[in-house]
Amino acid sequence: FEASVTIGIAVNDNEMHDGEEILRRADMAMYQAKSNGRNTLCFYNHQMQQAFESKTKLQEELRNALELNQLVLYYQIQVDKNKTVIGVEALLRWVKPGVGMVSPDDFIPMAEETGLIIPFGLWVIEKACRQLKSWEANEYGKNVRLAVNVSAKQFRQSSFVHDLKKILEKTGADPSLLKIELTESVVVDDVTNTALKMQELRLLGVSFAMDDFGTGYSSLIYLKKLPLTQIKIDQSFVRDITIDTSDAEIVKAIVLMAQALDFNVIAEGVETEEQFDLLRQYGCKEFQGYYFGRPVEIEALNELLAHRI
Repeated sequence: FEASVTIGIAVNDNEMHDGEEILRRADMAMYQAKSNGRNTLCFYNHQMQQAFESKTKLQEELRNALELNQLVLYYQIQVDKNKTVIGVEALLRWVKPGVGMVSPDDFIPMAEETGLIIPFGLWVIEKACRQLKSWEANEYGKNVRLAVNVSAKQFRQSSFVHDLKKILEKTGADPSLLKIELTESVVVDDVTNTALKMQELRLLGVSFAMDDFGTGYSSLIYLKKLPLTQIKIDQSFVRDITIDTSDAEIVKAIVLMAQALDFNVIAEGVETEEQFDLLRQYGCKEFQGYYFGRPVEIEALNELLAHRI
């Protein structure tokens, strides 16, 4: 057994502070030390206070975002080797009045930390399913698959399968057109329970993709146990595929492995024609990235889909 120590230190300055305030500052410094890495120490400074207050304010605003209708879905197209649109990915965005678009890198981790990712995630799924249902009435929207990201925290909820079934029943969406994207971290702790949940939803027709493949705890053992239909090659491998032989070999290996396991493969983060051509040569059949289209709101997406018929 090896113990670790993380220390936060607050020095009483010339200002008058009571003991409770000093302890609060020391606690703040300790959490900063933890974020810097364990077995370390950190002294309190006023920048920490400002950062704490800013974070607290953002958390409070985020808690009200759903109720105030500030959350919206953007959609990014997914295409086949002929650049034909075959699906879209729904992406959560927060548009804050007076500020504009808040970066997902800023609010998604905060939603995870506070647990807001669970109600947010359910909202995304229901919104996506309603969109699938609305497309049934339009020739251009038929058979378009819609992918949604589900966080590890949300998927591990005991009610997740029940909640998703309820949403599908309420919206009347075709489950076979809904694709759930999971990261590798979802399955690490409990492969068996994850597989059971996935199998129950697969019986309804819902499909599953492994998102950001290769960046986490990739294991052939759990890939064999999970009823996946698709593996998503992370953009970090695609970015330098034309200039880095290591990335190119990794992508080729992922495609070959997926083919052997009868999984489809989609590459994300495709930004150039050179990347697209090389991925096609390696056997990749589906693609997503700025080269084909940036995330857009539903009106722009519908206009784009209408041009494909």
